[in-house]
Amino acid sequence: MEPKSGEIFFFNTLTRKKEKFVPLEEGKVRIYTCGPTVYDYAHIGNFRTFVFQDLLRRWLEYRGFKVIQVMNITDVDDKTIRGARKRNIPLREYTDYYMRAFFEDIEALNLEKAEYYPRATEHIPEMVELI
Repeated sequence: MEPKSGEIFFFNTLTRKKEKFVPLEEGKVRIYTCGPTVYDYAHIGNFRTFVFQDLLRRWLEYRGFKVIQVMNITDVDDKTIRGARKRNIPLREYTDYYMRAFFEDIEALNLEKAEYYPRATEHIPEMVELI
């Protein structure tokens, strides 16, 4: 089945089928996307994902949807901890540096910013509870 003008289809990995996108709320789309792990500068492979997210967001906005995007920032993992220890600085200082660099890069690439950027370190109790 070919999409009609203005329709978008996604491959649903749960059902293993291509399905027409229908928003949960009329005129509004909420998107949760994976952001960077801020242990180093983001590279072109990382930005391939962010450019796709931006393209999807812009298409949805073009179609008249109000888009609210949340992009997580992974600011604690083995690489961030190792990097902070190697430089003998607090983890937050270490990850803030690469987070700022990421925001400078997305601005230079003219990617639309998400509305929210929750940091993993701000949600550790919820993660522990989930596990």
